Order: sequence, then structure tokens, then C-alpha cells
Amino acid sequence: MNYATAAIQTSGQIALPAWRSRVLFVLLLTGLVVLLGRAVYLQGIHNGFLQQEGDARYGRVVEIHAHRGMITDRHGEPLAVSTPVESVWASPGDVEISPTQISQLAQIIGLSSAEVKSKLATSREFVYLKRQLPPEQAAKVVKLGIPGISLQREYRRYYPGGEVTAHLIGFTDVDDNGQEGIELALQGQLGGKAGSQQVIKDRRGFIVEDVASLRAPKAGVDVALSIDSKIQSLAFREIKQAVERNKAKGGSIVVLDARTGEVLALANWPSYNSNNRDKPGMAVLRNHAVTDQFEPGSTMKPFTIATALEAGKIKPNSVIDTSGGVFTVNGRTIHDTHPERFLTVAQIIQKSSNVGTAKIALSLPPETLWHGLSEDGFGSLTGSEFPGEAEGKLRDYRKWRPIEQATMSYGNGISVNLLQLARAYTVFANNGELKPITLLKQETPALGVKVYSDATAQAVRDMMEMVVKPGGTAPLAQITGYRVAGKTGTAHKLENGKYVNRYVASFVGLAPASNPRLIVAVMVNEPGGRDYYGGLVAAPVFSNVMGAALRMLSIPNDAPLDNVLQAPGEVVGEEV
Repeated sequence: MNYATAAIQTSGQIALPAWRSRVLFVLLLTGLVVLLGRAVYLQGIHNGFLQQEGDARYGRVVEIHAHRGMITDRHGEPLAVSTPVESVWASPGDVEISPTQISQLAQIIGLSSAEVKSKLATSREFVYLKRQLPPEQAAKVVKLGIPGISLQREYRRYYPGGEVTAHLIGFTDVDDNGQEGIELALQGQLGGKAGSQQVIKDRRGFIVEDVASLRAPKAGVDVALSIDSKIQSLAFREIKQAVERNKAKGGSIVVLDARTGEVLALANWPSYNSNNRDKPGMAVLRNHAVTDQFEPGSTMKPFTIATALEAGKIKPNSVIDTSGGVFTVNGRTIHDTHPERFLTVAQIIQKSSNVGTAKIALSLPPETLWHGLSEDGFGSLTGSEFPGEAEGKLRDYRKWRPIEQATMSYGNGISVNLLQLARAYTVFANNGELKPITLLKQETPALGVKVYSDATAQAVRDMMEMVVKPGGTAPLAQITGYRVAGKTGTAHKLENGKYVNRYVASFVGLAPASNPRLIVAVMVNEPGGRDYYGGLVAAPVFSNVMGAALRMLSIPNDAPLDNVLQAPGEVVGEEV
């Protein structure tokens, strides 16, 4: 045993070499320097990483919904407005909720507990629990104080007119985007642009600070329509009553400002309440006055006569041999409901002679008749820009057979929508000028296209005045104190290539006839009662709406107050 070993054994302690303590000190110092350098690097030089990690845990970008523009009528009456509501959303990873709170939350927002659990079980960072709650209901959610569940301000569309304006205005979806009608057509103007905001949440998921506005929301633009709310309500009421009274499948009505082409009213029945999120089927949702096509029947006759007058083939007092109301073309026979041997051109319009109109049409080259009808706007869009507008059908004249030219002259073999038909009658209201149609309020009237001469337009207007007088097809269209010009239509419906005994009853007229200010077009689809003539079913609707509208607009009388010349019930029938 040497001396060193003895020394250790004697003292009972181990003596370490001095260099080991120095090495340990250097290692600790080096680690401290590395940590200090790392801290300086992350917080002073490369601080984006920590910022990113913090934002991922506590930061959120929240969308700020833009306020949708208001839709008003021409006088500023609201037709569609957006009201503030609250939507309940959650960040599932941050939610701390007890079974009792789940039950309470579900009851407040109108869901089952299972539905709430299902929504919170998602792996997404953001999920809506319930959209568009009233403020008082949303306040109850806040009182629960559940971490990870917050509110978001949104807007819900409200339609004061309900079913009265539903087909025209349309509606928006839960995200406030237009889905039908004007709401869809003018989405770009009304919708605006949503904004976004960066926020910070605390560890319990509550928003505690607004960090920055990344993009400010841009509100939508208010839009003033050409619609007059009072006339709209009147038109809706009358078409609804007509459909119900005549046990019809449906009906539509259009009221135009004859001078400007502005749509003052447009309504259909059946309708729906656009405030109700549970929408009906497509058959009820469609704006039938614009999207549906039908054969117009005898309401086409004035355009055939006008084209022949313009071509110099006839004069108003020209006498036409109507062959006792029977005329055969290419083996097919055309009939008149009330046969006559001879009729003047004016009487052909007054009594709605199919034979007389067909003979006049066949005196024209096919191209001439086609050109006249085409310039009247048939077979083309009205310019209303309403979503889904039907173009109508006007076949190429080079494919016409004589029988087709004959029947087209009185409204068979051609298809129109009601708005298109109403627009066409502006040629008679404006001395031969066809006006463009608009659903927006106009400060100055748009220029139209000259189709007929002043003389031709005036001559046909005079003939159409005879329609509502004794011996015509529409004495029920007369209005106390005003002269009226118009034309009835009673068209068989086409089914599987054959005409069946179901009808479209219609009347289109203008007043005051001395200086037309309004045009009203009425269509009743498949009247199921005893009456089905346009003069019995549609003409009374015209009279009620036109008379009341003229008085609402304070348009002066152009006839004495005892001008109604024929008692109701004495109507000359027609049938195409």
C-alpha cells in the first residue's frame, strides 16, 4: 500500500482532479451563452417564428360581413332591407363545455344536444353552430360563458312586401347572396364586399383584442326599382282574386308606364312569402310573367293588322270576305266563333275574326310578316335583364308553310312571355315606337325603335277601342271616365303536339286611349270555371287595375263619367 492510497483510506474522502471542475464550468457557461444567443435570435432577429406560433394558438382572422344594399320602389318605400343578426360559432379545439351547458346551449339555439356535440366534434378550427339568431337570443348564448364559443355579426334580409313582391324581388341565402329575382340579377351592386379583422383570443377562447383590420367591408349600393308599391299591391290582389274566382291554375299581370317602358307592377299567383326560409317548389318560385312562354292567341292580331297596314295591303275600312267564318288552308280548317260573311278590318279586330286575320296575313310575303313581328320584339329578350327570362319563339319565315303563316297571325305557333307581350303594345301607345323595358327607376325615358308610322299606330289603336265597346269581345274592360283600347285572347293550350280544351285567357290594353299612359297585360292560365274567354276572365282584372292605377296617378279623364256603354255579361266570345 502506497502513501496516496493510505491517505484516502485514512480520511474517507475522494479527491477529484482540479481540471474537472473547470471543464464543468466551461460547459455550463457555453450552454448559457447558446441559450442567450438563441433567445436574442428568436426575439430580436428572427421573431416571425414565435409570432406565428402565438398567432396559431391565440390569433384568428374573423370575416366582417358587408351590409347589403336596400331595394326600394320608385318612391323610396323599402322592398328589401338587411337587419343585423348574430351567428354562433365555435373553435372546437378551444371549447370547454359540460353536459349541462350542452343541453342549455342546444335549447337556446334550437338544436338537439346530439347535433351540438356533432358540430363540436369536427377537426376544423371554425364551425357555425347556428346562423342568424335575433340579438336577444344571442345574448343568452353569451351568458353561458362557454370558452371557445363566440358570436359573429351578420345580416338577414327582410322583405316588407312578402308574397306581394316575392317573384319580382326574389330572396337571398343564409350568406346574404341573391338567389332569385332582383336579388340575383343585381347581386354585384347590392352585395358589397366582405371585410376581415385579425383578433386575439385568451386561453379560454374569448376574443380579448382587435389587432388589425385586414380589409374593411364595402357596403352594397341601394337600388331604386321602377315599381310603384301601391300599384303592385293592387295588381297582386286582383290577379289573386281572378285566379281563385275562376278556379284557374295560375295567373300573371304586368303594368307598364307606356311612355318610359318602366315596369310599375309585376305579380303572379300562386305566390310565396320570401321571408320564409322554407321555400316551395320551383313551380311556385318561378316568375311566370317573365320565365314562362305561352301562345298569345288573339292578342297577336293587332300586330298582324299593323304590319299589313304598314305594307299598304289594307286600310282600316277595307272589307274582307271571311267566308262565313270557315277557311281551309292546306287541308286544315280555320273557324270563327261568331261567323260573318264580310267584315271590315276594324271589325276583324273588334270581333276577333281568325279567318279575317289569316286571310290578311296570307296576302303578305312571309318575310314581311316575320319582319313586322320581329321588330315588335317577339322572339327576343325585352331588356329587363331579369334572371331566366324566356326569349319566346318566332320561327324563321323560310320554314313557314301557308297554314303556319295563317295560324301565327292570330297567335298560334308563336310563343311569348307576358312581359314581352306587354312591351310589344308600347308600339301602339307611342305612335309606332317600341320602348325598351326596365325594372329600374329612370330619370329620363329611354329612346325606343320606330316600328310603325304614326298613322298605322293610331289606326290600330282606334280599332282596339272598338274591342271594348258594344259588339266587341271585351266590354268588361271599360273604365268609367277613360277611353280604353285593347285586345282579348283565348288560346287553346298545346299538349303533346295537339291543341286541347284547356285555355289561356288574356287581355292587353292601354289607357287613356287618347294619350296612353299605362299598359296592363293580364294572363289567366287554365281557368276551370264556367267562363274561359279572355273578355270574361282577364278583361275585368284589367279594368279594376287600370282604373285604380289611373286614379292613383291623377291622370286626367278623357271620357265622360257615363261612358260605360254595355252592361256586364254581354260579351262576344272568341276562341283560337
